[in-house]
Amino acid sequence: MYELDVTMTHAIDSVAGSIVPIALVTIWVSIIGVPLLVLAVAGRGWRRGDREHTRHVLVAAGLSFLLGLALSQLVLLFVHRMRPHDAGITHRLLAPSVDLVIPSDHATAAFAIAAAFLLHRMRRLGFWFLAAGALVMIPRVYVGTHFVSDVLGGALIGTIAAMAVRAFYREGTRADRRITDIL
Repeated sequence: MYELDVTMTHAIDSVAGSIVPIALVTIWVSIIGVPLLVLAVAGRGWRRGDREHTRHVLVAAGLSFLLGLALSQLVLLFVHRMRPHDAGITHRLLAPSVDLVIPSDHATAAFAIAAAFLLHRMRRLGFWFLAAGALVMIPRVYVGTHFVSDVLGGALIGTIAAMAVRAFYREGTRADRRITDIL
């Protein structure tokens, strides 16, 4: 399994830096992709439509984001692996990171948001966030900071977090009404 992960990671990274415009875009997306997703979610709150449902989904997306990152940190307590650039597998296009590699927080956050929208029947927007999540994931491998399995693991954790929030944070409950009334 490790060899497949290394092969896929190396294949994506093999062109890193060779096409300067692509390298610049991937670096840019890798740095500001998640903050842009968060802004897109927040901006959704000012749109017209079913305000109560939209507010619920926005809170669920935020909770999924936070739970996903918390679960990601929990995984880091048990799984230790060096970054692919430190292992000599990839080129590094960004400054070195001091934290551990698995799972990718970027992928976790992006997929937690996308899954929250999809699970709450906002499919069109959910698929846009899913596409944006993929666009955030791929540069993390391209710039040499993650293995392919790191971003796939992050996507899985983000999805699990959104499923947990969907199961426990129900629309229309007293807690939901109190929270969404603040928005």
